[in-house]
Amino acid sequence: MPTPTPPALDPTRCPLCGGDNRCALEIERETGVSQPPCWCMSATFLPALLEQVPEAARGQACVCAACVAAALEAGHG
Repeated sequence: MPTPTPPALDPTRCPLCGGDNRCALEIERETGVSQPPCWCMSATFLPALLEQVPEAARGQACVCAACVAAALEAGHG
C-alpha cells in the first residue's frame, strides 16, 4: 500500500496546533500590503517549544501566539 502524501504545509497555520499564526511576513507576502513588525519579533520562544515543530515545518511556518503563551506558562509553572 502506498504511503499517504502528507498535507501541504500552510505557512499561515501554526505547525503545532493548526491555528492561524497571524504571521505579518506571510500576510504581506500574500496581500502585497506592508505590515508592521510581526508579533513574534518581540516574543520569547522556548527551545522546548521549537523542538516540537515538525522538521518539515521548520523555517516554513510560524508557531502561533497561543502556543507560545502556553509554552511560556508551562515553562514557568
